[in-house]
Amino acid sequence: MTSADHALDRPLLDEIERYYDAVPRSAARAEDFGPLTLFVRKGETGWQYYARPTLGHDGPPATAEDVRRVLERQREVGAPEAFEWVAEQNPELRAAVEAAGLAVHEHPLLVLSPQDEPAPAPVLPDGVVVRTLGPDAPELAEAVAVPHVAFGSRGTAIGTAGAPELAQSVAALKAEDGVAPIARRITDGVTVLAAALNGDSALCAGQYNPVGTVGEVVGVGTLPSARRQGLGLAVTAALVAHARANGVRTVFLSAADEDVARIYRRAGFRTFATALIAEPAPQREPAAE
Repeated sequence: MTSADHALDRPLLDEIERYYDAVPRSAARAEDFGPLTLFVRKGETGWQYYARPTLGHDGPPATAEDVRRVLERQREVGAPEAFEWVAEQNPELRAAVEAAGLAVHEHPLLVLSPQDEPAPAPVLPDGVVVRTLGPDAPELAEAVAVPHVAFGSRGTAIGTAGAPELAQSVAALKAEDGVAPIARRITDGVTVLAAALNGDSALCAGQYNPVGTVGEVVGVGTLPSARRQGLGLAVTAALVAHARANGVRTVFLSAADEDVARIYRRAGFRTFATALIAEPAPQREPAAE
């Protein structure tokens, strides 16, 4: 399903645009590049951010030269060379970033609006529970690490990566102090994390980040060896329930691809737009002589 398959909801698009501008500001500083804004993380650890269209900009649209200026600054501060935006909100930006040499990837955007009813949570396997985790939860490190393992094995098919790979990911995160920033965000109320647990082992986890009455579900990932048991839907359902219980009226997310989007539609989400992510194109290997 593409953006042409559904009517544009302009108030919803504007609401999401305001959210995208607001959500990085709790952990990043905003640098003004006219039609573009670059978000640079504060400190040495935590999530790395991106550039995106400037909220409310009413001047000329971004050009390839504007994009190149931001790219130069991203390289200067060690930030990823990445741009993120909503296709339907800023359709002209794609040509500019492609002219600057970046590759653009499309991801379905899905929403549960206030009038949308979420589907019932799936029945969990025996011994598995889903709950939100506090900043001191003993399972937090595994819950933060699970999506890293999951995204290393793309797709929705059952894979081989399991407990050994999860232990390696936990060790790497702890070595990089990668768990503490999430714990701080949970403490500050800017992130809520839910996990599917079997005993003290995390099988799936995800987060949502609330800003006012809008929240984005991010980073839902299932350990590849534990896929096809409804765990991702169960974690998403728990995040949605927590969000709704705490005043969040609009819950949205971006899916990796259409196969993943179909799973979220089973949870009651509906497609409303397309998220675009621009990054450097992969370098081709030189031809052998």
